[in-house]
Amino acid sequence: MTVLRMIDKRMYTMVVAGGLLVGQPGAAQTGTEDSPTTDRPGVNMGLKAGFNSTMFIIHELTVGGQKLEHLQNNYKVGYFGTLFFRFNLRHHHFLQTEATYSVSKGSIAAADWRENDPLLRTDMLVKSQIHSVAIPLLYGYKFVDAAPYQMSFFVGPQVTYIWKKHTSNTYTGFYQQDIEERFRPFSYSLTGGLAVSITNIFFDFRYETGLHNLTRSVNFDRTATEAPYDRQDIRIRRRRNVLSFSLGVIF
Repeated sequence: MTVLRMIDKRMYTMVVAGGLLVGQPGAAQTGTEDSPTTDRPGVNMGLKAGFNSTMFIIHELTVGGQKLEHLQNNYKVGYFGTLFFRFNLRHHHFLQTEATYSVSKGSIAAADWRENDPLLRTDMLVKSQIHSVAIPLLYGYKFVDAAPYQMSFFVGPQVTYIWKKHTSNTYTGFYQQDIEERFRPFSYSLTGGLAVSITNIFFDFRYETGLHNLTRSVNFDRTATEAPYDRQDIRIRRRRNVLSFSLGVIF
């Protein structure tokens, strides 16, 4: 009997101890503490807004077949707003698509130096203001994913529609009169960057590089232009690179 009582007491002690262990918070969750994203929704929506700085990469700017020298890019600040959707995949990966309306500004200048004197009336300035809608498809990876902090990088292609009605290019300093530059309606680029978030607030830094020439044609009023400049065509080939910063919220 004594032996049986000892066995019963030991079994009772083990059962009570096991019950206390199971009842402790987090004891049954061992192995999930390193997976803070298990309760994250499959799709997030977000909004962001920010500023951009545009630089034009000039591949060609000629007048009558002669190249203009000493070109200078002038940066100007634009702005944008974005609606986006993020599709969360396994193991910190995600896909993100966006719709961005942006206004980007920039200019190209050249002084009326000796090399440019036969081609320009005065110092040249080409000012551009571009209204556009961009849709990228981004792949991202969260290399820090410990709530409430996240850091991720992203990269992907982007297609941009340039809104002709609100886009303008102003040419000054040329002998040619009423110069009109027309952009292609669609342009393609590659974009990448970094994002840092705290809870549902995030900062986004990205760089976009254009993949082809923006300009379709450059025309001017030949009847209002004096000879021999009325026979000198203007050609420009340029790409648009954009650096941007934004602040946003993700739901």
